[in-house]
Amino acid sequence: MNKALLIGDVMHEWAGTRRLLASLPDEHLGWKPHEKSFTLGELATHVVNLVNWQLGILRDTGIDLAIAATRREALTSRQALLDEFDANIVELERTLDAIDEAALASDWTLRRGDTIMAVQPKAMAFRTIGMSHMIHHRAQLGVYLRLLDQPVPGVYGPTADELGK
Repeated sequence: MNKALLIGDVMHEWAGTRRLLASLPDEHLGWKPHEKSFTLGELATHVVNLVNWQLGILRDTGIDLAIAATRREALTSRQALLDEFDANIVELERTLDAIDEAALASDWTLRRGDTIMAVQPKAMAFRTIGMSHMIHHRAQLGVYLRLLDQPVPGVYGPTADELGK
């Protein structure tokens, strides 16, 4: 895994995620599109929490879902979401700067108790379980914004809202 390529990619994704979080309206954080769905605030908190997972992937040898909390109380404001996101990104940047290619190639294990669900190099786990998972839920946030008739910020290019359409 080329560390420089990984860092360039994740920096772009974190910036796009922050733009989306910064656009969330406080007054709609309790809204959800369906009874089985997260509220907007719960989904945004999950996105922010996935940054914690990214940090854990880089620092630890694995995670046990039988022990780890997979859900947490929703943050209650856009500012709280941004504050936690920004603090975690600073820590992630430090961790990525310090990690070497050998550590990125070392195994990381996802388990639930005695059941091993996946073993993969940290770089791959970081990309799939950390980044791709965050990107998936970030896209859901964009759909929530559209359903709420709120402007959707661009991540990979301008949106219809930004183009004035």
